[in-house]
Parts: sequence; C-alpha cells; structure tokens
Amino acid sequence: MSDFLVEIGTEELPPKALRGLRDAFVERLKEELVASRLAHGELIGLASPRRLAVIVEDLADGQDDREVVQKGPPVAVAFNDAGEPQPAALAFARKCGVDVDALERQSTEKGEWLFHTASEKGLSLTELAADIVERALSGLPIPRPMRWGSGDAEFVRPVHWVVMLHGAESVPGDVLGIPAGRTSRGHRFHSRGEIVIREPGAYIDTLRGNGRVIVDFEARREMIRASVEAAAATLHGSAVADDDLFDEVAALVEWPVAITGSFDEGFLDLPREVVVATLTGHQRYFPVADENGALLPNFITVANIESRDPEQVRRGNERVILPRLADAAFFWEADNRVSLGDRLPTLEKVVYQKGLGSVADKSRRVAALAGQIAESTGADVDAATRAAEIGKCDLVTGMVGEFPELQGTMGRYYADRSGESAGVAAAIEEQYQPRFSGDRLPASGEGRAVSLAERLDTLAGAFALGKKPSGNRDPFGLRRAALGIVRICIEGELDIDMVELARFASELQPIDKEVGGDIVEFLTDRLRGYAMDRFTVTAEMFDAVRERSPASLLDFSARLLAVREFVNHESAESLAAANKRIANILRQAEFDGAADVDSDLLAETAESSLASAIDDARSSVGPLIDERDYAGALTRLAELRPSVDAFFDDVMVMVDDEAVRRNRLQLLAGLRDLFLRVADVSRLAIG
Repeated sequence: MSDFLVEIGTEELPPKALRGLRDAFVERLKEELVASRLAHGELIGLASPRRLAVIVEDLADGQDDREVVQKGPPVAVAFNDAGEPQPAALAFARKCGVDVDALERQSTEKGEWLFHTASEKGLSLTELAADIVERALSGLPIPRPMRWGSGDAEFVRPVHWVVMLHGAESVPGDVLGIPAGRTSRGHRFHSRGEIVIREPGAYIDTLRGNGRVIVDFEARREMIRASVEAAAATLHGSAVADDDLFDEVAALVEWPVAITGSFDEGFLDLPREVVVATLTGHQRYFPVADENGALLPNFITVANIESRDPEQVRRGNERVILPRLADAAFFWEADNRVSLGDRLPTLEKVVYQKGLGSVADKSRRVAALAGQIAESTGADVDAATRAAEIGKCDLVTGMVGEFPELQGTMGRYYADRSGESAGVAAAIEEQYQPRFSGDRLPASGEGRAVSLAERLDTLAGAFALGKKPSGNRDPFGLRRAALGIVRICIEGELDIDMVELARFASELQPIDKEVGGDIVEFLTDRLRGYAMDRFTVTAEMFDAVRERSPASLLDFSARLLAVREFVNHESAESLAAANKRIANILRQAEFDGAADVDSDLLAETAESSLASAIDDARSSVGPLIDERDYAGALTRLAELRPSVDAFFDDVMVMVDDEAVRRNRLQLLAGLRDLFLRVADVSRLAIG
C-alpha cells in the first residue's frame, strides 16, 4: 500500500462553492474506492482557487482476487429424467464459460440447484484509477457544468492538468479528457512552468515551496486570519469580519498577502452597516474597528500576489473603493429625501408573487396578522401594525437596491429619520430575524409579532398557490420560515393559538383556498426536527404529544419536555403498557365512553380502589394541567401504578354482564383520559 494523490487543475473555481466541492470530492472518492474494493486509509481534501485535490493514505495497489458464485437453474429443470442436459443447463454453462460437467450441484431449502464458482482476478489500481476519479467528479454538486475545447467533457470550470500518483509512481489514464501525469502548476504569477510532484507526501510542501501555493484550505484560511489581525493591530484596531468572509477570501487567493488601506473619514458618517457592506460585499475588504467597536477609516485587503511595490497595490485598492463609498453616500442622501411611509404607493406597483398581489398587498396582510399577534401577546398593537405596513418600503430605496442584504436594517434607519417611533423602527429590522439557523431572534414584542406575521403570510400564500416544498426544492424558503416561527414561539415563549392564526392567515390570501390545516401540519413537522435536535427526544415521545394536537407550539414543547421526564420514572414502563392495553380494549369494544362510572357496580376491591385513585388524581391533576405543569401532572399520575397493576391482575373487563362490562370500560376510559390530558403515553416505547 502507498499514498495516492489526485489533483484536478482548473481555471479559477467559484469561490463560494470551493469548500463544498472539496468536501464532496472527498466523499464521492471514498464511496468509489469502497465500491471498487480498494482498501485505503484516511482521505485528506485540499483545495485552492485553481485546483481540487485529495490524498488517500495507504491505498492498495489493486483489488484482491475473489471467488464469484453464480446460481443457475434447478437441477430438475436443467436435466431430464435420463440425466441429459436441457437448454437451461446448456445456457447457464455458456454464460459461465465452462462445460456442463464443470457445474456444481448444491442443495438448498428449495431443492437442488446448479452453481458455478469461479476465481476472479482483481484489477490493478492502474486499470481502475481514472474511472474511479471520473465517477467521483461526476457526482459533485455542479448546477451548471461547462464544456471547453472540442471535447465533450464537462466540469465546473475548464480542466488544464491532472495529477495521479501512487507512491512514487505515476498512474496513467485520462480524466475529463486530460492525460494524468505527475506535473502540476503553481501560482499564476509567482511560478513559472510545470512543477514535478515526486510523491503524494511531498505534494503540499512542493506546491508551497516551488509553486507559491498554499493548497490546504484551512491552513490558508488561518494564514489569512492571522495576517489580517496583525495588519489591523498596526492600525490600532481589529478586523470586522465573519467566518463567511474569511472562507470566501481563502477561496480567492493561493498566496495571501495582507495590505492595509484607508478612505476619507467623512464616509464614516454613513450607517456602520453601509460602510461594512460596501467594503466586504463589493471588494471583500476587511473593515477595521477601534477598541470601542467604532469603525476606523481603514481597511485590509488580501492580495493574491507578493508585490515588489506594495504601495502601488495599496493605492489601487483605495482608488477602487472610493467610488463605491461615494455611491453609498449618494444613496443615503437621496433616500432620506423621502420619508419611509411616503414610499407606500410605490409598493403597489411591485409584484410580490403572481396570484398573491403586490408587495403592498402583502404588507396589508402582514399588518392584519401582526396586529392580532401583538394583541394576543401583549405587544403594542399600533406599533406592530405600523411596522408591518411600512416595513417593506425600504425595498424600493436606492441603498437596498444596491445592497439587498441590508433590507430591514436600512428600513430601521429610514424609519427613525422619518419620525417613526423607536418600537416601529426596531420591528422593521427585526421582521427578518432569524435570517438563518442559529441567528438571533427579534428582541421586541412588536418585532416578534411582525416576524411571525411575515412568515405565516409567506406560508399561507405559497400553500394557496400549491407551492409546498418537495424533496430538496424549496424556492420560497418555506422550511426556513417555518423553523423561524417555531423558534420565535418556543424560545420567545409566545403562547399563541397557531391553529386559529393559521386559519386567519389563510383567509387573508386572495386565493379562496383553506390551507390553515396544511400550515399547522407543516409547522409541526418542523417542530419535530427542532425538538429532536434541541430537546433530544425520541420520535415516540413526539408522537405521544402530537396525538393531542396542541394548538400552541409553546404548549406542545412544554408537554414534550414533561413526557421526556416521565419516561425516566420507575412507573413509566408499566403505565405506558397499561395505556396501550387500555387503548386496545376500548378500540376492540368500540366503546364511546359517554357514561359515568356507577359506584354500585364496582364489585371487585381492585376496581373500587382504582376508581377512588382516579377520582383523587383527577382533583389534583386538573389544577396542574391548568397551570401547564405537565411534568407535575405526569408525576402525580405515576402514583396510580399500584392501583392499575392490581386492577389488571384481579379484574376481568370483558365479562358477560353488559352493565358491569360497560362500567369497567368507562373506568378505564376515565383513566386513559387523565393521561391524554397531557399526552398519549401508549405510544411510548419504554424498556
């Protein structure tokens, strides 16, 4: 066994997709190696703007030989009574490439059959490698593959060279129409000519030394982070950047060099978010802030070249950013000449979605929903309604047209400068929160109301159009919207009747179609994934609560947490089994449970004791349920175990006497109803 290297050299790869392409290449190559029966060790993925590479540690030089057993026809069909081979036997022998006499007979449960066992010699890595790599590349997530030259090969970008080495030996073969070899290429400007790779273990160091390429994505990213922070320190500040910016810059450069720059301090009068978006969004520059978080009139850029005249590079970057900042200043000044509310008529001309009206129509629907939510949650109804009415007006401003990611944020600034209340301004920005998984939730009650309303209207409109997500397709972002609703209700502790709210959202749509039930079901499905991940509950626990169809997502989560605690109780297994038994008895008896228990018909001591225990539990459990202390209620119900066990040990339910039988069924129905006030514990798999 020796290490194996494959490198696919390309034109510059899409920066935002680079890490994903590398990871997918590793996974697909691993799958193909396993399918090809090639033993191997760890796979190490590498990537730079002009290459994807994988090092496979300890890859076998070929497949092991193996025995291949083929099953033929039954002996009774293969031969006649005289033992002469029939067409079935002859055809099977030809398929196996042997005479009929070479076939074996084996007895099975279904009789005697013909078999043939042959030794198959394993193929060498040289014979397999090119096809394995091509199949791995064909499985990469490439939405729009490109063609180049006169061939018919397709890839995310044109391929110019391929390296395949097994140990010190070059592995021949064509990949995407390019002959594989041992020569790579280095940095586009710092390296000249081809670079010979002696063996996989020397690949990373050879490219770094001779090619001036840091081929390890993570190493290059950390090199960028360190150099950017060091450059920021020379400016007496720190870099303003998130992980996505570091990832993108790492996917743009092969030999990173940090360079500082500056701009006119007057641009700092713009909102902070505008300056940051201008620097990071357009140019992938890193803004710099002082120790108090205030922006400095400086930036850091990461060049892909180590210039002999860095001052010229600095001046070039400063010249590039100047018109960008000037444009932002122009938009800011022009946008503020019109108050946010005065832009409402413009929204009438902007189509939201065919069949669902304009953006202004959507805003009115969201305002109606937000007002109802605010009223039920104790938020300021007027502020929530107003924020929803004008919350989309920043979409028609010049600034948001240039920086779509600032929608909501600019709405807050413009609302504040238009004289709207602080609550309205905050809610306009918070309507988009959470924007992504793990993002912060709206902080204000009005913001939560508008955010929920926005998402509910999106769900209702899409469902009314018949645009439910299917498979991986979710063009409206409905799964993300639903998860946002779940998080706001549970983490924001909003006790809202979601059934009623979904019905109202459905009624507001211009399409006459009831989709409230579909919305609730969709939200419940998102809640399942959220709860199983966050609360570490099982599917059975979730289904036990879902059976009760709580109208409030917050109430649903409270019941779920109580059930999770209940399953650890020493009586849980016995009571879950008893509830399952009761449910079966009631179903088979087709019992409607309409009558009260008649104490005069309680002949057995065990059934009298159970009836008394149920009455006691009912009086104490009721207040706990009203207070939504579901854990306390289930703990109290767990105390019924001795009475329940005694009942099933000593009492026959389905007796011939109809009155006694119905009375005992009613007793069991009353016991089951007590548990059902929290959850259907008969669905729990315990023990």
